[in-house]
Amino acid sequence: MAKRIKVMEIIARMNVGGPAVIVAELMRGIDPNKFEVLLVTGYCDETEADYLDTVATDIKATRIEGLGRSLSLKQDVVSFFSLVRLIRREKPDVIHTHTAKAGVLGRLASIIAGKGTIRIHTFHGHLLHGYFGKIKTYLVIIIERILAKKTHRLVAVGTQVRDDLLRARIGRADKFVVSFPGLKLPATFNIADERKKLNLDSSTLYCTFVGRLTNIKRPDRLLDVASITKARGLNIHFLIAGDGELAKVCQERIVEEKLPVTLLGWRKDIDEILASSDMAILTSDNEGIPLTLIQASLAGLPIVATKVGSISDIVLHGETGFLTETNPTRLADAMAALVVDPGLRKRMGEAGRQRAMTQFTARTMVSSHEDLYTSTVRR
Repeated sequence: MAKRIKVMEIIARMNVGGPAVIVAELMRGIDPNKFEVLLVTGYCDETEADYLDTVATDIKATRIEGLGRSLSLKQDVVSFFSLVRLIRREKPDVIHTHTAKAGVLGRLASIIAGKGTIRIHTFHGHLLHGYFGKIKTYLVIIIERILAKKTHRLVAVGTQVRDDLLRARIGRADKFVVSFPGLKLPATFNIADERKKLNLDSSTLYCTFVGRLTNIKRPDRLLDVASITKARGLNIHFLIAGDGELAKVCQERIVEEKLPVTLLGWRKDIDEILASSDMAILTSDNEGIPLTLIQASLAGLPIVATKVGSISDIVLHGETGFLTETNPTRLADAMAALVVDPGLRKRMGEAGRQRAMTQFTARTMVSSHEDLYTSTVRR
């Protein structure tokens, strides 16, 4: 039997969110007869739920102190040398880094320790918009340009993510691969039963937002949309499945303005919540390619979202939902079009489901990564 290709997946932290889900599906789905895969990650901070502890309890990982989200010179140096030692010990054929911090530390550690090791980095989004001021953003660009030259293949989760990076002169076009995320197909649910479990009113339309309650996701914009639809007298209630540093502020505003919004917190039953919903929404300033919208598509929901990042790879404007400017009024207008037209909701939802089942499955994603690892090592 041919020698297995040894792959080390390095991600800063496995907090509940898109990158963690993608890495977990890779760990579960990759062919163990052809690949030996090791997961290396740090710890989540106090405001985050750890995907390995809450959902993917079947996946084993090597934890490295200080590799998580927070930046600390001392901790980062410690985690860097821990990575160097680990790479020297394990001698992987491929080091595949995910997320910005792990991408920097992991690739640098590989350069120091991994003689002959193939370096692959996935951009699950980027930090070019909505995160930092001009000076910090410029520094990020410079660092990524330098590291891209030392990276054998660059993976973007969406076409717009790739195009934004190339526009910033990060990497070359011939180094990039676009690999859409993929998810397992959801179970079939009895909608009436699921709504009853969630104490939802059968006569109300529900629109669900799934994501971290953090600045880049703009939950304040979502509440603006709820305020506008309430003022217009639309029969719609918003469900927010997620948590984060803005949860308290959001809850206070919901109570103060009596908004038709329910905060559900972190949930394991996202598929059930989406199955109970009529629409999905995302109001972010910046995104990679959000898995929550893939989940919504697989659930057959029409989607309203801001036209940012690679959301347009999931949502085809006018076909599977609506993409709008970041203006809350435009988002509310799109919501209104769906609220008043049940036929439109059904057509868009079904079109989105069919597209997701061909473009965004876990098997397709895993196969593309297996091909990437094999072809890059052989080359």
